[in-house]
Amino acid sequence: MVGKKSGKALLRDEGLERTDNNMELSSWPQVPPINQKNYYTDYLKRDDQYLAFRLQNEEARNRMTKTAKDRDRALAMAKANDLGIPEADADDGDTNMDDGEESTTEALGSKVIVIHVGSQNLRIGLSSDALPKTVPMVIARKSTTSESEDRKEPCPKRLKTDDGFELEPEKMFGPEFSSQYTTMAAELKAHMRQNKRRTLPNSKEMVINYNRRTVPDTISEHNDPMRIDWTELPDPAPEYIVGQQALRIPDASKPRYKLYWPMKYGWCNEGDYNSKRLLFLDISLILEDAIKTQLGITSKKEWTQYSCVFVIPDLYEKSYVTQVLEMLMREFAFARVCFIQESLAATFGAGFTSACVVDIGAQKTSICCVEEGMCIENSRVNLKYGGADVTEAFIKMMLYDHFPYAEIDLWRRYDFLLAEELKKSVCTMNEAGVSVQVYDFHLCVAGQDTKKYTFKAYDEVHLAPMGYFQPSIFDNSQKLKGRRELISRSVDIYDGQPNDPTSAAQSEILSAIAPPSTNSQVNGDAQSNALDVQSTPSRSHQVNALSRVQEVEATPRSSVAGSPVPETPQAGGAGTPMAGGQGQITSQPRAPTVEERDDILPTFPLDNAILTSIAHAARSDERKMRDFLGGIMVVGGGSLINGFHLYLEERLQALRPGFAKEIMIGTPPRDLDPQVVVWKGASVFGKLSGTNDSWIGQLEYDRLGHRLMAYKCMWSY
Repeated sequence: MVGKKSGKALLRDEGLERTDNNMELSSWPQVPPINQKNYYTDYLKRDDQYLAFRLQNEEARNRMTKTAKDRDRALAMAKANDLGIPEADADDGDTNMDDGEESTTEALGSKVIVIHVGSQNLRIGLSSDALPKTVPMVIARKSTTSESEDRKEPCPKRLKTDDGFELEPEKMFGPEFSSQYTTMAAELKAHMRQNKRRTLPNSKEMVINYNRRTVPDTISEHNDPMRIDWTELPDPAPEYIVGQQALRIPDASKPRYKLYWPMKYGWCNEGDYNSKRLLFLDISLILEDAIKTQLGITSKKEWTQYSCVFVIPDLYEKSYVTQVLEMLMREFAFARVCFIQESLAATFGAGFTSACVVDIGAQKTSICCVEEGMCIENSRVNLKYGGADVTEAFIKMMLYDHFPYAEIDLWRRYDFLLAEELKKSVCTMNEAGVSVQVYDFHLCVAGQDTKKYTFKAYDEVHLAPMGYFQPSIFDNSQKLKGRRELISRSVDIYDGQPNDPTSAAQSEILSAIAPPSTNSQVNGDAQSNALDVQSTPSRSHQVNALSRVQEVEATPRSSVAGSPVPETPQAGGAGTPMAGGQGQITSQPRAPTVEERDDILPTFPLDNAILTSIAHAARSDERKMRDFLGGIMVVGGGSLINGFHLYLEERLQALRPGFAKEIMIGTPPRDLDPQVVVWKGASVFGKLSGTNDSWIGQLEYDRLGHRLMAYKCMWSY
């Protein structure tokens, strides 16, 4: 019989006894908790911890060392001369020093390339140049069809009957355009009578009757003074052609070429491209060709000796800036690159310390207040219309009044150039020039005899540029085509939220033209129907922005309910004002979400947009308000219309009668061309090598990439 085991022996024999072998429960290192009452770190709190600042300080230290060595060498040579050493050595030394100084002075301007990319034109040149070279921002690629053959509808778009026949000119563009055009003509006529200007009662009939019966004259080639040199295609034909030569390729060329504009409305042209890579490839090809042909820097090996100043919009997209930075650093291999915003560059070019810059380009208009060398972030406004819209509106109005060349199509290259030339020579905003006048133009087509047309025009020359103040007269239907299909929105790497720059002024404008939220349309059928009318931008929405400007409040949005409807119609709305008045609206416009922003096209009357921008820049400070209203500077090619500055001044004075004496529209000083002011300012910025800390070098970019922009930009990137 087995004896009974003790409890201790039982634990030992059965393996139930716990033995401590001093091993942890886990091999994972245990981190003790931080004492919350006493801890401190200086991580990323000192400038010398950033690579960008370290390299910058190192460069300054090397420059200081070199200067000290040069000074010591000069002193030693002076002492040597006192000891009777022949003068030849001293002369050689002085010559070497002079050469060094000359090369340094030369490098300040002649080794800096300044690039300003626009939707229609590229302006490029060396910082030492007085004026830039202007190149159309277009590339022609081999294709089976040209762009005019590829488009199913001409531009401007005409309506047709069910049988496919064209309608008569008065019905060609639909009832909405017809009613707006008629209303604008009646308002202009009333305004001219109010200003005691003489108007003939049958002016329109005179224009239409003349244009109906006029017949073009044919000019044979040997008598043609307006003959154009078309681009001759070599054999074999190149894969692509860039710039002015691309615009002069005959539409019926063999092989066919199709034009591509990589930039459109200030954005990348995602509507006409199928891939992001091809889009930026075309931009780089246009820049490369301009550097080689316009600047004469043909060897890519020399490009590494050059720096580059690149102009970007005030309200830029980070994905675009990032891609451009990579292109300039990797493909072009520039030694250094820096960026400058358009409005800041405009003040540099004009020599102003503070101003409200209104930049009217070909396809976009930007407004921004600049103070002491910085763009005021909340004053930035970007509107998607410009001089090209005025050109199209002018052609539509002339076709409405039986333009003799009824087949005009802006997709055709020679028609596009003709329309631009007509706008420059005919359009005016001076009411004294509004009268029935006879004009002529020459239609030059490759392979055909030139035709000379004569036509009469009356108020079309004034009403087309009036579209800046009533942008609904423009055709905005295709401007959002392809948006965000190729280039996605830039997002923060930590929280995934969109981080493209925004401004309070732009948000207010988008809120004013955005459709109201659906949950506010539940207060009865009558009110619901009334609000449905307001789903398109209308007069009542603009009252919000205008009342915000007139009250000069610091709050971002004011209530619409208490704002009276102005007696004069506010331009820009496509809808009709409600018969019931403002009392039916119970909801105030809401700020659109980030996703909704891409579905709203920012088109807003120019005068209201300027006042909105200034109101956000001044922030209820009346002194600042007066300074900005007295320092409005208009630049850009879209502002070259005769009488535009005076007319804009009158519009602003009518909206702000209390500041009528202070409001003044300025032009760039020294008779500088408004089209090149931005480029000129960027070239001045490129020469500030000693005080400019915005340069991004190759070593820095190799290590940190586009993250450097956060440290190198003068503004909050």
